[in-house]
Order: sequence, then C-alpha cells, then structure tokens
Amino acid sequence: MDQIQHKFVEAQGLKLHLAEIGTGDKVVICLHGFPEIWYSWRHQMIALAAAGYRVIAPDHRGYGLSDSPAEPEKAKFADLISDIRSVLDSLDLPKVVIVAKDFGVLPAYYFALLHPDRVLGVVTIGVPFVPPGAIQYHKHLPEGFYFTRWKEPGRAEADFGRFDAKTVVRKIYTMFAKMEVPIASEGEEVLDLVDTSTTPLPAWFTEQDLEIYGSLYQKSGFLTALQVPYRSFDEEYDMPALEVKVPAMLIAGEKDYVLYFPGMEDYIRSGKVKDFVPDLETVFLPEGTHFVQEQSPEQVNQLILNFLKAKIWQ
Repeated sequence: MDQIQHKFVEAQGLKLHLAEIGTGDKVVICLHGFPEIWYSWRHQMIALAAAGYRVIAPDHRGYGLSDSPAEPEKAKFADLISDIRSVLDSLDLPKVVIVAKDFGVLPAYYFALLHPDRVLGVVTIGVPFVPPGAIQYHKHLPEGFYFTRWKEPGRAEADFGRFDAKTVVRKIYTMFAKMEVPIASEGEEVLDLVDTSTTPLPAWFTEQDLEIYGSLYQKSGFLTALQVPYRSFDEEYDMPALEVKVPAMLIAGEKDYVLYFPGMEDYIRSGKVKDFVPDLETVFLPEGTHFVQEQSPEQVNQLILNFLKAKIWQ
C-alpha cells in the first residue's frame, strides 16, 4: 500500500483526491461505488501496476478526501461525468480504460458515450450498462427496498444519524455482502437489518479496512453519497446514441444481491444488454458477492488483465 501515491486535481472548483500507482501510457481509471472509496480498488491497483499499467482511483466528489459540493442536495451524476474529463485533462491523459463498480458504472458508460475519443474500453463489476427504462426493477419491489428508502430525503439521514460513520459502513458492507436484496419491513429502518453484535464482518474485510473506510466517511459524511447515487437516478441525459462502441467486460458475482433485482439477471443472461454494448464479454463468478473485487481479488485481477491484453493493448 505504501507505493500508492496521493494527489489532488481541480475539477469544477473542487479538489478531487486521486490515488495513483504505476507509470506509462497504458492508463486505467477506477471508479468506486457506495459505500466505497478509492481504497476499494487497492488490490486491483497493485496488481495492474505490477503488470505495467498506470492506475488512478479517484474519490468521487463528496466522498473520502475529495471536496464536497457546496450544496450536496444539488449534486448529480452529470457532475461525476464532467469530473472524469477534468481528471483526464488535468493529468494530460488522451485515452484510458475505465473500470467501474456499482453506481460508478453509470458515469463510466455515459462518459464513454459522450467522449468516445477518450475511452479505449470499459470493465464493470456487478452492474451492467442499464439505459433509462431498460429495467424497471424498482416498480416490482416493496416500499422497504433500501434504494426506495434512501431516495426519500431525510429518511436515510435519520437512519444513518443514529450511528457513527464506522458503524454505518460496517452495517452496509455486511448487508450488501449478502445475497438477499435488502428490504426493511414496515416500521423498520434499513440499517436495522444488520445486528452488528451478532453478525461479523465478511471474512475478506478486516477491522483495519473498516477503520480506513470509517475515518474517511467521518470526514466526508453521507450527504453527497445519498444524493448521488440514490436521489439522482432519474436524471435525463442528452446522448447522441445509446450504443457503446468500445470493448467491454462485465464481471458479475452469482451471490451479488444486485443480480436478483427483478429483471436484472434475465437482462444480462439473455443478451439484451448487448443491444447497448455489442462488444461485451460477461463472466460470472459463482461465489462472488457485491464486493467481489475485494472478496476475490486474484480472480478479478486476472480477468481484468486478460481483458486489457486481449482487447485493448495486444
């Protein structure tokens, strides 16, 4: 971990934190999800750098060590898309491969659509490219669905506010590592689904890892994180087309709860996703959870390296 360097770049008036390792013109940008930060890519960063790649993992605005916007309630996905361009321009990077997980998949793919001249390929973890209207899973889940609850202004703030940042991360990591879609019952809050006194952390997630996450979310808080992604998915985008032209790969865990959102598994396995990403390779990992890149880093690292060698830099 000591070989990972840290710096800040300006993006639309904010300072964005970047973790970076490796050198050269073969550059990979890693975009995290929630409740993650740059650190969630630690295993991939070290492995890819050892293989000769330069790897950069930003903290999204309002996450980790990056500045928060002045009005977090007005943050939107379009900001993250613009931030990617700011990072590339600041570092004078003409073209990159983007590796993304969870909600980071959305700005990754939309950036590839808006700036095809800047993207060589896309790798996503757990979540495929889902254009607006392609899957209406939220319409088939009850009111207690975590996404629905956290979308409601004030609801998650009250839920999270009962605990310190470290406990919030512990609860969410433990909950999201399970196969079941998180759904709270009436009169129950989402974080009550996990009893930390009886439920241990996943075996691959240490107390030291939790300390790092907790300290960084203590710094940033959760206001921006609740706005983006949970309250911003209804954004509309002026896209020239919805077909991604670059090579892509989806690494999906078969024990990732996202796979069991209504319609998601069929959308992937039926090949419907290829209507939008024609040059897509999909790999299912039988034991993989929502955090498969941390859970099974050697497998994920090798899949990414194979993709880079076969599809991007032969």
